[in-house]
Amino acid sequence: MTIRIPSLLAVSAIAALSLGAVACTQAEQEKTEANAEAAGDHAEVAASEAADKAGDVAAQAGEVLEAGAMKAAQAVETGAGNVADRLETNQAQAAAEGRPGAVDPATDQRVPAPAH
Repeated sequence: MTIRIPSLLAVSAIAALSLGAVACTQAEQEKTEANAEAAGDHAEVAASEAADKAGDVAAQAGEVLEAGAMKAAQAVETGAGNVADRLETNQAQAAAEGRPGAVDPATDQRVPAPAH
């Protein structure tokens, strides 16, 4: 019987330690889950803030692109106007000189080709 008592005591001690370890592990697990949930909440807030900032940056970039496109369009318009003015001046001069095919901008009349 003396052999059995130490065996029973050893088994009881092991069982008590195991239950204590399980309880400690369960408490740690619950704490870890709570921490994970809190970290997830913080990550969600950070992602939302990052998305808001990204939206603001995208809007600003869009404004910069739009302003650049507007300036480019204005430059093209100005350049086209300058070219049209030069062409009109050249046509007026050619019509005044009587060059065949030239169109007088004041009358929209083409200078006729000489008769052969």
